[in-house]
Amino acid sequence: MNVQGKTFLGIELGSTRIKAALINEEFDTILSSGFDWENRYENGIWTYDLDDVWTGLQSCVREIPDEYKDNIGCIGISAMMHGYLPFNKDGELLTGFRTWRNTITGEAAENLSELFSFNIPQRWSIAHLYQAILNGEEHVKDIAFLTTLAGYVHYKLTGDKVLGIGDASGMFPIDSEALNYNAGMLAKFSSLTASTGEGWNLIDILPKVYAAGEGAGTLTPDGARLLDPAGGIKAGISVCPPEGDAGTGMVATNSVAERTGNVSAGTSIFAMIVLEKELSRLYPQIDMVTTPTGKPVAMVHCNNCSSDLDAWVQLFGEASELMGGNTDKSALYEALYRAALEGDPDGGGMFSCNYLSGEHTTGFEQGRPLFARMPDSNFTLANFFRTLLFSSMATLKLGMDILTEKESVKLGQLLAHGGLFKTKEVGQRLMAAALGAPVAVMESASEGGAWGIALLAAYSSLKKEGESLETFLANRVFGKTQVWSLEPDEEDSRGFAEFMERYKAGLAVERAAVDNLKE
Repeated sequence: MNVQGKTFLGIELGSTRIKAALINEEFDTILSSGFDWENRYENGIWTYDLDDVWTGLQSCVREIPDEYKDNIGCIGISAMMHGYLPFNKDGELLTGFRTWRNTITGEAAENLSELFSFNIPQRWSIAHLYQAILNGEEHVKDIAFLTTLAGYVHYKLTGDKVLGIGDASGMFPIDSEALNYNAGMLAKFSSLTASTGEGWNLIDILPKVYAAGEGAGTLTPDGARLLDPAGGIKAGISVCPPEGDAGTGMVATNSVAERTGNVSAGTSIFAMIVLEKELSRLYPQIDMVTTPTGKPVAMVHCNNCSSDLDAWVQLFGEASELMGGNTDKSALYEALYRAALEGDPDGGGMFSCNYLSGEHTTGFEQGRPLFARMPDSNFTLANFFRTLLFSSMATLKLGMDILTEKESVKLGQLLAHGGLFKTKEVGQRLMAAALGAPVAVMESASEGGAWGIALLAAYSSLKKEGESLETFLANRVFGKTQVWSLEPDEEDSRGFAEFMERYKAGLAVERAAVDNLKE
């Protein structure tokens, strides 16, 4: 492994794990490290303790030997997009961190979508801000800076209130020509809130927007100590624009050029399609965000993917331990996922709804995970896990149908990444059946978002004059990367279609559960 030249450090704060990846100038991973963390549901809000951010970052950096730290040429920070982190002029957080997972901004999202003629999902930062205004929350008048989780970490490390354009596109709509917030919509928001007396202009509290490759500050002495209290990482290192996990997923799968796409499946599930033109109209189920260079992207984002499935795997692990087994967690996932391939094409006539939290795509403000079967269902282990896996993809399918059926978007090969695809073939094969398109996995897919933001850090340092991110990735990073692609299997596709009919009917049961099973 060549570590003679510069190294590039990428850190991503995901929903269940904080990960770091250190790469060399050939874009190989020298080492990776991680720290488990978990959101909490407190007083009706999904949140994280920000102290855990620094515990996790420091734990990841502690694994890097000092000789590697000496060569770091650029650092990149990525994190879950959206959410609400408002600070006052003294840098104090005014509320708990309200994450993307919350579905508490329905009134604001609906009003802003109508005002802008542009879909504003509930998880977007501007929806959280306007909902706080509508609620009359006392802290609003004291806001001096509003940002995302990646923007917060970058600010603490560099002192600069900036954001990569992809992450910024999940705070407020972006003008892809101007590579900045949409000026017309900013003016409309100012008019809307003119009489509410906040005492600030929105543009003044939002982070400054940067595109990939632009310099976005350097590590300060205080930032270096926060990142590495042992002192191995020194101040003065360049830091690239902080990005969201959607953007780093696009980079990690070489899906930043027009007509490319990727699907990410972990705690949440989303698909990103880089468009050649804007959509013809607003769809509440479709977000319009951007690539890290500002190209328009149609995003189908669903809050729920693997959390319910993971809980079932944990339950089976407990059963194994009860019987005296000591099943390795990875081996258990492998066995149960593989069993799903042996099930009936439709999963045996059963129904599962995996909504641990609310799901805006189907209009649910809260979730109640459910499993149901008919008296004559073929209730086997293989069918049980096939049904769980189908359920993790079902809401995404509903959103993607809008793009393909109403906007005539042609789905080419989709690059897949995330925990659902760790077991070879299983998630890839079933996803191809669900979406009716080839699904490919790269040999680098397991590297994930931390590798993606490390690549953006490398691009900031190594790009040649006039070299676009698209060219940099296609020619210098992925030129020799092996890709495994699977076409949809006819029987799997037929089975998933049958499951989807039950799933759509079963959402009435989910509605009854949400309405009647109270927290």
